[in-house]
Amino acid sequence: MRSRDRVLQSLEKVYRSAFGAAEEADDAESMARLDIGYQRDQLELEVLLDIRELLTPEEKNSTTSLLEKAQQIRRLTKLR
Repeated sequence: MRSRDRVLQSLEKVYRSAFGAAEEADDAESMARLDIGYQRDQLELEVLLDIRELLTPEEKNSTTSLLEKAQQIRRLTKLR
């Protein structure tokens, strides 16, 4: 499984490449769209990575039940 840092670095690499191309083309609209898109995608990925972390077995003798994990996910994704 890829580490959290590796996933986020991959996202940043893709966006930096696209942003650089838009910058070279002097396309301010695309640069702004890419910047907003990057921030949105980064937040979404961080939430998904948090959920993955909650669902990943911690240890063989873990006492966290599926119900407890589901409650943790609910708290994580609950709109405030």
